[in-house]
Amino acid sequence: MNDPIRDLGGQDRISLLQTFLQVVEAGSFSAAAQQLGTTQPTVSRRLQMLESLLGARLVERSTRGLRLTEEGRRCLAQARPLIDGWNSLSEDMSEHNQPLSGRLRVRVPHAFGQYQLMEVLATFMKQHPQLSVEWALQDELPDFSREPVDCSVVVGQVERPELIMVPLAEVPRVLVAAPEVAAQLPTGLDDLPPPALADALQEHPWLALTTFYRDEICLRPQGGGEVLPVPLNFRFGTDSLFALIEAARQGLGLAAVSHWAVMDDLHSGRLVRVLPRWCAMPLPFSLVFPSRRHQPARLRAFTALMREVVPAIPGMRAFGSGHPSP
Repeated sequence: MNDPIRDLGGQDRISLLQTFLQVVEAGSFSAAAQQLGTTQPTVSRRLQMLESLLGARLVERSTRGLRLTEEGRRCLAQARPLIDGWNSLSEDMSEHNQPLSGRLRVRVPHAFGQYQLMEVLATFMKQHPQLSVEWALQDELPDFSREPVDCSVVVGQVERPELIMVPLAEVPRVLVAAPEVAAQLPTGLDDLPPPALADALQEHPWLALTTFYRDEICLRPQGGGEVLPVPLNFRFGTDSLFALIEAARQGLGLAAVSHWAVMDDLHSGRLVRVLPRWCAMPLPFSLVFPSRRHQPARLRAFTALMREVVPAIPGMRAFGSGHPSP
């Protein structure tokens, strides 16, 4: 009598491996079932079939969650490139002249995800009506090994060798304050030599965006030059760019903020730029995703779109250019 498990076709075996990978990345059977659009018993049965097929226990269940066995870790290491290769082959064979489809899962920082990128995303989705997008607003870099995320927009440096980092642009930062705070700054502050300027700036109240600066802010001449570190003892600190800007509007102190986020305030006079000959060091703006994963057509198209449009967003700039976009 034939064994139904061992008589599985290649496609079914690929499906079992895909289920196993989803369980590992989701961290639970219920989360994997939700992401796969099926039920928890079905996911559990598929994993049992894979374990029977391989003759090894892959996952141990406990009150603390799931834990891979030694065999499970070996299976995971070999399954990922196998699934990626299969996905790549399958897509290459079927995507020619085919519209983008499926779901693209993107994590985006709150500020950019709500304001700067929504128009870009809307245009992209209108061009590809069969595509759906899950747009998660979170500032932290995701754990791609456990979270269902295809790519993440990141502001700041990323030192993760297992990730592919696609540079998109730079985020210029300028020094701003409410008009009444700027009026209290001594005349000629811009003309002081760097050491004296750093000493003078420490005498004034500062607002800190603690994600990027809290104890020190690094300034440089607007056209480029030697970096000037300025030690800080901030009066108000926050991890929210919008809260930082509002604190500056309320006259609580000086702040280094993303240029794009205060363009309207500068134009209206709610905020004024201080030390116009200086700016804070720009922040890199990148798209990242795991190097081990197959990149579906929808992710490649989204990456190409971001590389094209992000440097042209007002207040942003291409890498290596001297000034923010007008």
